Amino acid sequence: MQTLKYISGYSPDIQRQVQQLLESGKLGDVLLRRHPQVHEIRSDKALYDYTQGIKNQFLRQSSPLSKVIFDDKISMSHHALGLHSYVARVQGNKIKAKNEIRISSRLKRVPEPLLRMVVVHELAHLKEKDHNKAFYNLCTYMEPDYHQFEFDLRLLLTCIDANQSPYATNSIN
Repeated sequence: MQTLKYISGYSPDIQRQVQQLLESGKLGDVLLRRHPQVHEIRSDKALYDYTQGIKNQFLRQSSPLSKVIFDDKISMSHHALGLHSYVARVQGNKIKAKNEIRISSRLKRVPEPLLRMVVVHELAHLKEKDHNKAFYNLCTYMEPDYHQFEFDLRLLLTCIDANQSPYATNSIN
């Protein structure tokens, strides 16, 4: 039986269904039906513009973003696909603060809703630092299907671990 580490927090019934789909080689088909195409955002500038567009729509009053980049150093060993950091630096007698978002470069070739979910997650940290109810309420305010897309990303990671990625040239491994 395949380890289902990405969906271990879900009910045994859900895990059983995913296991059956995985064993029959049909889990990737489920994802392809929901998300048939990968997004076209490949550069850091395109990612910045994409993220800034979401921020301007929902979090206009929050602190500005100084950097949004795809990062090759973010790996699943960090148990993260994105990182938000608040960097404070002393320059002379002033403190300069910057908000930075780093998205795993592994997300360059996934469906757009899955990238959006990670971007929304990191943007929510501009207002809510902890993963609490207010944080997830903000995530679902910005993306009503947030929880479904998170689940779909977990399914994709499960497929990839089983060498069944439905997006053949996907570089998330």
